[in-house]
Amino acid sequence: MKIIKRSGSEVAFDINKIVHAIEGANNEAEPNERLTADQIAFAAHSVEWLCERAGHTVSVEEIQDMVENQIMALGRYDVARRYIIYRYVQSLKRTANTTDDRILSLIECNNEEVKQENSNKNPTVNSVQRDYMAGEVSKDLTMRMLLPQDVVKAHEEGIIHFHDSDYFAQHMHNCDLVNLEDMLQNGTVISGTMIERPHSFSTACNIATQIIAQVASCQYGGQSISLTHLAPFVDVSRQKIRRQVLDEINTLGLEASPDKVAEVVEGRLRDEIRRGVQTIQYQVVTLMTTNGQAPFVTVFMYLGEARTDAERHDLAMIIEEVLRQRYEGVKNEAGVWITPAFPKLIYVLEESNIHEDSPYFYLTKLAAKCAAKRMVPDYISEKKMRELKLSKGEQPGEGDCYTCMGCRSFLTPDRSGNGFDNIANAGNYEPGKPKYYGRFNQGVVTINLVDVACSSKGDEKKFWEIFDERLELCHRALRCRHERLLGTTSDAAPILWQ
Repeated sequence: MKIIKRSGSEVAFDINKIVHAIEGANNEAEPNERLTADQIAFAAHSVEWLCERAGHTVSVEEIQDMVENQIMALGRYDVARRYIIYRYVQSLKRTANTTDDRILSLIECNNEEVKQENSNKNPTVNSVQRDYMAGEVSKDLTMRMLLPQDVVKAHEEGIIHFHDSDYFAQHMHNCDLVNLEDMLQNGTVISGTMIERPHSFSTACNIATQIIAQVASCQYGGQSISLTHLAPFVDVSRQKIRRQVLDEINTLGLEASPDKVAEVVEGRLRDEIRRGVQTIQYQVVTLMTTNGQAPFVTVFMYLGEARTDAERHDLAMIIEEVLRQRYEGVKNEAGVWITPAFPKLIYVLEESNIHEDSPYFYLTKLAAKCAAKRMVPDYISEKKMRELKLSKGEQPGEGDCYTCMGCRSFLTPDRSGNGFDNIANAGNYEPGKPKYYGRFNQGVVTINLVDVACSSKGDEKKFWEIFDERLELCHRALRCRHERLLGTTSDAAPILWQ
């Protein structure tokens, strides 16, 4: 039988340690209050029996609670009091430095909590271990110094869950929607280097992957980009290719009909789109960010975002190529075609692609074929989004349709009506238009509804009372996240703020 130490590592259950701990408290008690040797053995074996039937690997804290209960069940309250004092003193000693054992256990790859925590991270890789080491320091600071003790206690008891405490010490946010349109159309700065507006679709895709990598290293959540922001560069490449084709024809002294020129241009353009999409696919799955994993990125495919019919046509070509390449997959080290973990894909169902006679129904058929084999894309209903995401007090059905962030959560509708003007200094700002790209969430706190239900013991009134109390705890914890980000300078993450 195994138990989990405070460091997170698994060790074999040792009943002798329980016996020694009880004996230590027993020797401190008054002689007439002490347990007999048989009672000590009975208490220790009772704890062992409870651990075997717990249905999970128990922690040291759970075992110590069991020991206290067994001593009190035997009526030796002075011994129990001494044992509680012993636990408290040991806790104070650990407070002085709570990270050494956990860090050493993850370096030696025997920290079970870390192994089970994140399937996207391999805890044996050096870069991941560095991230986990920093995370242990952040967790320690968060729980000892940065959060109110009632929030910490609720988190430790499982009443609420304060997510991502391993990043909370730094002034970082969670997930976001990348304003790729502004960064591509108006230029951006990456690692102190000015990146101007790209002059081809493939270059735009390459820059997009660099932006993805930079953003992933400056936050701890997922991110989403929209293919609509890449669509204008299809026509940029089309015009560039057309000029090249005409130059080649003139150089060779040939003549070609406009239809033939258009055919050659479109053929080369599709090759360009294929290369650009392939760049995004392979760059994303091979990039390693500072937190030791590939960027958690989602690609949004929404025809309704296109501003013109021509742009929508170009966007459809990109979507088609993305779906075809995802259907094919990527090769693993053995040369076998597999489903890549990233990027995630989101496909919007709308009037132009859900009916058999609609112009882009072929994309929906391709998406369904891809989903059957690769379990992506996920789907968003434009109709339902517009019913639910109301930003300006409009009627259901007239709301906004936008992508979720990489972590699958959605931004709240922008009800500010851009009343704060262009505080982000975005180059693609439109007065009065709800803002989604360029926004983020500050972090997550979860309420344990199952525990609320169990604690209410079937009393509905009591359920709502407990629910309200714990929601207030969640609110306090979320306020801590908000206040942690207040005053953050843009120099902390230039790619996000400048």
